[in-house]
Amino acid sequence: MVATAFGIVREEGTMKLWQGVTPALYRHVVYSGVRICSYDFLRRKLGSDNNGIITLPLWKSALCGVSAGAVAQWLASPADLVKVQIQMEGKRRLMGEPARVHGAAHALKEIVRRGGVAGLWKGSIPNVQRAALVNLGDLTTYDTIKHMIMIKLNMPDCHTVHVLSSICAGFVAAIMGTPADVVKTRIMNQPTDEKGRGLLYKGSVDCLRQTVNKEGFGALYKGFLPCWIRMAPWSLTFWLSFEQIRSMIGASGY
Repeated sequence: MVATAFGIVREEGTMKLWQGVTPALYRHVVYSGVRICSYDFLRRKLGSDNNGIITLPLWKSALCGVSAGAVAQWLASPADLVKVQIQMEGKRRLMGEPARVHGAAHALKEIVRRGGVAGLWKGSIPNVQRAALVNLGDLTTYDTIKHMIMIKLNMPDCHTVHVLSSICAGFVAAIMGTPADVVKTRIMNQPTDEKGRGLLYKGSVDCLRQTVNKEGFGALYKGFLPCWIRMAPWSLTFWLSFEQIRSMIGASGY
């Protein structure tokens, strides 16, 4: 991971580490908003209200997390596809290959031109599968661990509890999401024919099978460390901000 980061800085410049940040922000406006609102809606429908605190069993929390993540990612898949293609341009240029896209808007136009509007959802199935697993880890773990810490350790709803819960949530999300992330990235970045169909993999199951057969099960966890390093601060920042905003507007703790 460190060697890759230094290689990007040395060959392409420091700012290339943030290549694709614009469509990434577009994605999170949709993805983060939909996933947390969907999860909150579902947990209120399926949970029990105990003096203003919503509680629900683990299996219901898992169902809410998977559903919220899947719906949010499906809606955000076009922005995710644009982000991945932009991030791969630096490598293509270094390999002497012609640039495919020159920015977010151009990438969007090229995707529609090659595969039609449906092409914007290329790789959406592994995308949705990954998001379902990540949110099973993130949303479900945070919700469950937070209440467990408060009950077992007799702690109030405070920043310490939020920090501990978000650390656990980020770690479990990385464990759950890395295999699906590997499959998703390979499918979304594979070359396509004139009709937008992938030339290397027929789908997520085929990609999973080929990866394990050719590289072993451990290949599914390639990039686990950078994935966790990315998810840990993201989870910490999101949950602390979310809890603080709820407190500021007078809403009950999560």
